[in-house]
Amino acid sequence: MVALGERLRFRRIDRGDTQAKFAARLGVSIPTYRRMEQGDPGVAIGHWVRAMRLLGALEAFDALLPVPLLSPARARRRAPRQGGDRT
Repeated sequence: MVALGERLRFRRIDRGDTQAKFAARLGVSIPTYRRMEQGDPGVAIGHWVRAMRLLGALEAFDALLPVPLLSPARARRRAPRQGGDRT
């Protein structure tokens, strides 16, 4: 997370934004934005998604969650049941 925070900081600086300006664009407080740049794992993932969208980097999530090869209906049929036997 620290490396991700550093990358966020570098991208913000490259854009010429202050922490206050970028935090306002994200819709978060300055302390929350500082926690993001510090790599605090407690920051909500929604804030990270918005930051990536603002930076034009949202496609990076495609690598983490690629489009499934199965349709959602087929995936449900193939998924193992959870919970165990009912006797």
